[in-house]
Amino acid sequence: MHEDKQRPKIPHSVIIENRASISFTGIKDMGSFDEQAVVLYTDYGEINLRGSKLHISKLNLESNEVDIDGNIEAIIYTQNKQSSGFFNKLFR
Repeated sequence: MHEDKQRPKIPHSVIIENRASISFTGIKDMGSFDEQAVVLYTDYGEINLRGSKLHISKLNLESNEVDIDGNIEAIIYTQNKQSSGFFNKLFR
C-alpha cells in the first residue's frame, strides 16, 4: 500500500534573493550536497540546486525548511519517479 496517495501533499515554495541566497519550504528530505550541488525532495518532485560555494545555513526537516547561501546558478525540478534501482528490481 502507498501511504503517499492517502495523505495530502505538502506545498512548497522557493524564494531567491539576488542569486546569493535561497529559501525552500515544503522540503521532505535532503539527498546529497556539496559546494556545487544540493538535492532536495518535495512531494512534487526532486529539486537539484547547482552553483558554487553553496552552504546550508538552515536545515529543519521538522518544519520542512531549508536555507542555502552561495552563488546560485540553476534550479532543476524533476518528477517523482518510482525507483528502478537494483533492490527494487530484485524484490519485485
